[in-house]
Amino acid sequence: MALELRQQLKLTTQLVMTPQLQQAIRLLQLSRLELLETVQGELLENPFLEEAQEEHLSDGDEKRQEAEDDTGYEREATRNADWEDYLGEFASTPRLSQLREHESFDDITPFESRYSSKPSLDGHLLWQLRLSSLTDEQKDIGEIIIGNLSSTGYLQATLEEMAAMAETSPEEVLKVLELVQQFDPVGVAARTPQECLFVQLKVLRYDRDPILVELVCEHLEDLEERRYKLLLRKFKLNMEELKEYMDIIQSLDPLPGASFGGGEAAYVSPDVFVYQQGDDFLIVLNDDGLPHLQLSPLYDTRLSSMSDKEKEYCSEKMRSASWLIKSLHQRQRTLYKVMESIVKHQRAFFAEGVSRLAPLVLRDIAEDIEMHESTVSRITTNKYVATRHGVFELKFFFNSALGLDDGSQVGSESVKALLKKFIAEENPKEPLSDERIGEMLKEELKVNIARRTVAKYRTAMDIPSSSRRKEHF
Repeated sequence: MALELRQQLKLTTQLVMTPQLQQAIRLLQLSRLELLETVQGELLENPFLEEAQEEHLSDGDEKRQEAEDDTGYEREATRNADWEDYLGEFASTPRLSQLREHESFDDITPFESRYSSKPSLDGHLLWQLRLSSLTDEQKDIGEIIIGNLSSTGYLQATLEEMAAMAETSPEEVLKVLELVQQFDPVGVAARTPQECLFVQLKVLRYDRDPILVELVCEHLEDLEERRYKLLLRKFKLNMEELKEYMDIIQSLDPLPGASFGGGEAAYVSPDVFVYQQGDDFLIVLNDDGLPHLQLSPLYDTRLSSMSDKEKEYCSEKMRSASWLIKSLHQRQRTLYKVMESIVKHQRAFFAEGVSRLAPLVLRDIAEDIEMHESTVSRITTNKYVATRHGVFELKFFFNSALGLDDGSQVGSESVKALLKKFIAEENPKEPLSDERIGEMLKEELKVNIARRTVAKYRTAMDIPSSSRRKEHF
């Protein structure tokens, strides 16, 4: 069969995300400190972008300056090239293929999927628990087990105590405990050092050696005190064989949870301030340190002496600077609108505190400001607001709902806040049980909460059970 060359026309439709749109989306996701760093980098790289000198303007001058800003930089950017042509350069398939070859992972991955805080032991174990194939009842038991772990990963409650919390039998708790002990790090939730090391031997399949198992389960103290002669006589070993066993035992981790610690302190700079003035709330964006950008007049002074290639380069840099200014304005407007909507939905919180936090989802804000949920999600990522009640991440205001007896709803964060308050005010010698806390929540909020739900919320806040709280005194 003969080979031949053919030309063929094909009409296709594709959705293209231009570099300008990618930049605008990236700016939405950046925290305030990251935004400052990005703007400073652009000021260093783009010769046509400069920081405007701050001047004290009257109200009329400010409005006139804003009007000039809205039209001035667009006029400069489109003087020597068509804006649509500039965007069109990135619409052809060959050009996109070339760009993808040079894209980094950071450029194509959403920021929120790359950002993570240092994991805690509880969070790491709960993540594995949710991904397991256990039933819902077993997962509830697993949450109780994880909630009763020490900072080093050891279990601090008996099977009977946890069975009472979960309203089940100790045998069922033991089944789940054996599975949790095999989570990463292996040996976590053990009740004794011997059990911790034995679980690790079992996972590594060293438990087939009865001498090694007996050394771990019954003779750890002898090994610690170096009573080697006793062990050599009992197991009929020589010193080299005993040393091999000791090397295996020393490779195990007796404190599997110690490497996680309690997390790191995070220092944040608020993006927004909310002040109360009478019955109204004033929203102020934190622009401290954020330079006011403008286009440099350098292009006008040297235009006549430039070659065509230089003019093309300068025009591209001018358009890039113009787009950055527009994107920054859009980011600040979006942040203000989202914060304004949050204040409207959570007015009771800003007036009275966390106990009045109402249920809220991203869709409520998106519909209110007529934007997409993904935009609201990006602008609330790593953004913080300073209020009279403290500094909170914007994601904090989105929480699930619990139904009240009168048909209304209350936010789950409000329930957690009250639960924490009750425990903080309890008698240390007679700490409140989960059942009693549920009764107090019903009296306060008129909401029916089962003891299991109280235990779940308490575990999520790293608050030990009543028996463990009592042992501290």
